[in-house]
Amino acid sequence: MTAGAASSLTGCRPAEYWEARARRYAVEGDGLAAVCSYGMPGFYNRLIHLSQRRALEPWLRTAAGAKVLDVGCGIGRWSRLLASRGARVTGVDLSPTMIAEAGRRAAAAGLTSRCRFIVQDCAALEIGGSFDLILCVTMLQHMLDLGAMRCALRRMAQHLAPQGRLVILEAAPARTESRCNTAVFTARHRAVYLRLFRECGLRVHAVSGVDPAPFKAWLLPHLPRLPRPLRIIALALATALSAPLDALCGRLLTERSWHAVFVLRHGSGD
Repeated sequence: MTAGAASSLTGCRPAEYWEARARRYAVEGDGLAAVCSYGMPGFYNRLIHLSQRRALEPWLRTAAGAKVLDVGCGIGRWSRLLASRGARVTGVDLSPTMIAEAGRRAAAAGLTSRCRFIVQDCAALEIGGSFDLILCVTMLQHMLDLGAMRCALRRMAQHLAPQGRLVILEAAPARTESRCNTAVFTARHRAVYLRLFRECGLRVHAVSGVDPAPFKAWLLPHLPRLPRPLRIIALALATALSAPLDALCGRLLTERSWHAVFVLRHGSGD
């Protein structure tokens, strides 16, 4: 997300921000601008999506009929993927427009019978029942209030089945990094997440990387100062340079990665 795009909605409450973002981008094309990087070109967001999918893939294997909770589901891209594999998926999101679009896209894919979508604040998550897999992708990084984030994690842990797994993908650099933070996004140090997981009674089963290529993180803070033509050229170059490194080494170069995948289970300890 660019600082310029974020500043256009600065001052909005979270629900208002996500609803405005959804109304602008959720129904457009593949909808990735609503859930990946706001205001960025399609090629950039497609790389983000592909990097995320590659990083998540080992942990998205579920048995037919498994109960899945997709927290911060947006337009339902992961809900549809898992439902297409036979899971019964519940998606929750703060934005009514996101939820409506998730339902529309699931219906278009013939997956309505295996998907349901609910408008709900994830910090006060209350679905009922437990889930074999809970998935949360790039939602916590937009919760600037640490207390609200802790509440969301606790509520997810309470909905996790005894032998279930919670898979979280967030901006969580292993080194302190704030250059890309905006009014609606913060890249918390990885140690902050690990501490909060312990506090919420969650045990780290695995950690892997997503996007170790440094080019995007170097570039993003400077984008608002560039004229639009130069901005697109710079983004295209950063995307082209990042793609092979992220694809080949994303999961392996965990300590160098800007985002991380955390696989969590019940129980304390690292």
